[in-house]
Amino acid sequence: MKIAVVQDGPIYNNLNASIEKTCDFISDAAKENTDLIVFGENWLSGYPVWLDICKDVNLWDHDPIKQVWSDMYVNSVDILSNDLQKLQSLLRENKMHAVIGINEKVTSGKGNNTLYNSLLTINDSGEIVNHHRKLMPTYTEKLVHGLGDGKGLKSVDTPFGKLGGLICWEHWMPMARQTMHDASEDLHIGVWPFAKEMHHLASRHYAIEGRCHVVAVGQIMHKDELPTGLTISESIQLDESNLILKGGSAIYDANGQPIVAPIYNERTVIYKNLDLQSNLKERMNLSVSGHYQRPDIFKYSVNKER
Repeated sequence: MKIAVVQDGPIYNNLNASIEKTCDFISDAAKENTDLIVFGENWLSGYPVWLDICKDVNLWDHDPIKQVWSDMYVNSVDILSNDLQKLQSLLRENKMHAVIGINEKVTSGKGNNTLYNSLLTINDSGEIVNHHRKLMPTYTEKLVHGLGDGKGLKSVDTPFGKLGGLICWEHWMPMARQTMHDASEDLHIGVWPFAKEMHHLASRHYAIEGRCHVVAVGQIMHKDELPTGLTISESIQLDESNLILKGGSAIYDANGQPIVAPIYNERTVIYKNLDLQSNLKERMNLSVSGHYQRPDIFKYSVNKER
């Protein structure tokens, strides 16, 4: 199968423009006969990196931050709306699958007026076949994202194998990993704002532990793309590139070896043919859901309600 890993960024806090940009990437990938295209964490419409680098983000009732959050909410995806209709139609027309990170807004009913850090898997018929909400917002993310649930902790069947994914620091949640390994992934998509060395340690470990291919997707963001009204803290030292998010996308085989080594400081699309059948050989000596598991000793349960 052929994958396209998009290492770029959206049009920050502009959902319509970001969807247009996403569709351009899909159209370009179609010309390369791509089976699966993947985008990073909160691709639509931007990871809230300002939480980590800007001044006064945690001040109570601080109007500039409330305005940024409001803009973020308006430009987030409502799953129950037609926000993604054009994108889904384009995937259907080109018989392409996609994994894409979003800021998800709930506008009515349970969870309304809440944002979630979500990961969507869309099949080649344009259908959303998995909708995962990040279980635990990481550190500063708790200021803007709600707690997710276990409903999306699964893999989906595709013509090229079982496809799954997790969001950022979920890769350090042992029970989340075990649940996904139990889902028999052949290809795992790990989405990050910026894939640093520690994130590649997690990605390689996941590949070895799950005996599956792992894609780590990072993004690119320049300081000029930050929302207006915010100021970067003096303690944050940027290099001459002025990049806040520096990419770091990579692909690992089922033994944790790099097929594509991390790529930094570059807006690019990584195209690669992957042999997912090669996973099987690595499962001879390790299967954490099978012959290297002790379910008679270790027991746990997963609440998959939403």
